Amino acid sequence: MKEKNSGLSRRRFLQGISAAGAAALLPCRFLMPHSAQAAAFSEQEYQVFRNACPRNCYDTCSIKTYVQDGVVKFIEGAQESTFTHGGLCVKGYAYPRRVYSPDRIKYPMVQDGRRTGNWRRVTWDEAMDRIARKVLELKEQDGSLLGLGLTKYSGNFGITNYGVEGMMSSLGYTTRFVGTPCWPAGIDAQNYDLGDMWCNDPEDMVKSRYIIIWGANPAWCSVHSMKYVMEAKRRGAKVVVIDPVFTQTAAKGDVFWQPETSSDGALALGMARHILDAGLVDRDFVNNHSVGFNEFADYLRANVTVEWAAERSGIPAQQIREVAEEFASADPATIWIGYGMQRHTNGGASVRAIDALVAMTGNVGKEGGGARYGHLRTWGFNYHALLQKQPEGAVGFVGGGGPKGDFDFTKEEAAASYTDRTVNINKTAQAILDTKDPAIRMLWVSCKNPFAQDFDRPKLEKAFDTLDLVVSVEQFFTETVSNSDIVLPVTTLFEEWTVNVSYWHYWMGLNEQAITPMFETKSNIEIAALLSKKMNELSPGSCTFPQEIDTREWLEKEFNQGIYDTFGISHWTDLRNGPAKARMASSASWHDKAFGTPSGKYEFRSELCEQNGHAALPVYKEGRKPYDVFRVLTPHTQFGLHSQFINLDWMKEYNKEPFIYMHPDAAREKGIADLDTVRVFNKVGEVRSRVKLTRNVAKDCLLMYEAWFGPESTFNVQNLVDDEASDMGAFKTGAPGVALHDQFANVEKL
Repeated sequence: MKEKNSGLSRRRFLQGISAAGAAALLPCRFLMPHSAQAAAFSEQEYQVFRNACPRNCYDTCSIKTYVQDGVVKFIEGAQESTFTHGGLCVKGYAYPRRVYSPDRIKYPMVQDGRRTGNWRRVTWDEAMDRIARKVLELKEQDGSLLGLGLTKYSGNFGITNYGVEGMMSSLGYTTRFVGTPCWPAGIDAQNYDLGDMWCNDPEDMVKSRYIIIWGANPAWCSVHSMKYVMEAKRRGAKVVVIDPVFTQTAAKGDVFWQPETSSDGALALGMARHILDAGLVDRDFVNNHSVGFNEFADYLRANVTVEWAAERSGIPAQQIREVAEEFASADPATIWIGYGMQRHTNGGASVRAIDALVAMTGNVGKEGGGARYGHLRTWGFNYHALLQKQPEGAVGFVGGGGPKGDFDFTKEEAAASYTDRTVNINKTAQAILDTKDPAIRMLWVSCKNPFAQDFDRPKLEKAFDTLDLVVSVEQFFTETVSNSDIVLPVTTLFEEWTVNVSYWHYWMGLNEQAITPMFETKSNIEIAALLSKKMNELSPGSCTFPQEIDTREWLEKEFNQGIYDTFGISHWTDLRNGPAKARMASSASWHDKAFGTPSGKYEFRSELCEQNGHAALPVYKEGRKPYDVFRVLTPHTQFGLHSQFINLDWMKEYNKEPFIYMHPDAAREKGIADLDTVRVFNKVGEVRSRVKLTRNVAKDCLLMYEAWFGPESTFNVQNLVDDEASDMGAFKTGAPGVALHDQFANVEKL
């Protein structure tokens, strides 16, 4: 039965990626279907379910899942969502293979010796007994559960999966790895400037007359947004792409700038200076809706010239003037600020400079305009699974509080006598090594693969070796699982109830349980319920998490009248008819010019920013000094999301191995030819792989995509990335970001 299902779904997968354009990348086009004719199809022959992609992705696609005889036969994008519009990305079409992959973790397992591979199957009861006894041991020895750490992030953004944090709270006060490796510097920057991170509806980009895509590659990372960019272009808009790499998005632009990496702030300020000199400032906006513009203008006149910006960025001065004038003259004009460009030691300062560019031209609060970064305006759920109470008498950390990450919905609870202890998620290894009184001795990992995603992998291995017990909740045998003692098999999106919204678009999608969970897999909240049952069996009253749950009922408990009103539905079951879009007064963020800053206006000068240790004005900040010959860039690949999807055999058919991308002139100087095997090395570690020569990367850069190819591959870009902090992030997410694009290394032929 497995082979039959696999064959049919694989064909559907290839048809899907052909429609998405990805099949054009296949070598020799040998996987291209010979005919576009589809087989006869009748929806009545299937059970149709609603699902939603829960990954950390702009698009958060709404999915229709077709099930026959309890098996997922194929999936497609929901037509009802104008954003998803019936299509998925290449990763999305591979979802059915995640469910039926022979490599999936099927049962609870215990490893006898980390990294030995000596796994043996155990029952859920045996696994929970060992875990619960360790939790109780920590509590008895320390008098608290601060020796128990939780690291969790974006592997599953389904709302009920916040039950992992709820499970920890139901045990007591624990140690939480807080912050985000993703977008924190930019979040802080937009909060200082605008009072919140809030972007326009991406669908209104069709109204833009000028689009700058700055440090983002939506052709790979937000494929559904590209149709709005291209429609705007068809209507006459000009598209400028700024990126250190010539991407597929850049290939679609009218203008491509390849500036010196991390010079974005200088480039934005140079454009701002020219707009000021050319008299193209929107005086109505800066006079009536902002504070501090005159001080910003004085700073520009005293410290910034276009020639200075050209020297810093490598972009010719005349081009800077031309694009600046065109941007300021277009109405409306918008800038899409990518997350990659703020992953620098000056990333927050650079985002503030770009925000200022949008604001001084009066493009904030306009449909088709805006400084687009992200939003959390549609995330107003109850967080029933998240907000669990500690057991009576629980002892925790004194003097804590503050945000616990970008998706922290517990701030109002921070007034308790005790709190969880927080440590920086972007310094996971160092936090494990440094934290004392009590030390972290047990770690729970869920919705995250730290060995593929966290920084300084060699140090992380040393840190894990200090832990008494590591529990991973996973679907595949990742490197983190290899460094664990117990692995618990978790459900895929097709096997659980939950609901998803986006941090980019304004749609909400229901996620129904479409099939019976495979093997012995359980959802995160079902695992929490099992642990609670065992904890209370061994020590009554030691865990408050409910011991019997109905996941469908828990989904219902996440909704409230505010969510229903926002999305114009009367009950969550309405979402069975298709995803719903938030009803907004305007597609433009800040359309009423009522900003969330202390002044209520856009703040070119932010006293709050200054109080938090930064410059009050959006001034230029130097980047990290190079410490080796080449800059190392490790962005997302088209074929995966961190360590997800790439390990699937379907993906490996046309993405078989990792490569290091290098400029041919730099390679020639090193005696390296195309497809040579090389060693890239620096103070952190090394990576070995074959080289592909391309002029898409700058001569001083080495590019390799963040990826996990499965247990048989040792390729890991985190062997080259240290945990140097970015400049901002602590204000709103609890910890600064990480400067993962401010990394340097050398290379040699092997």
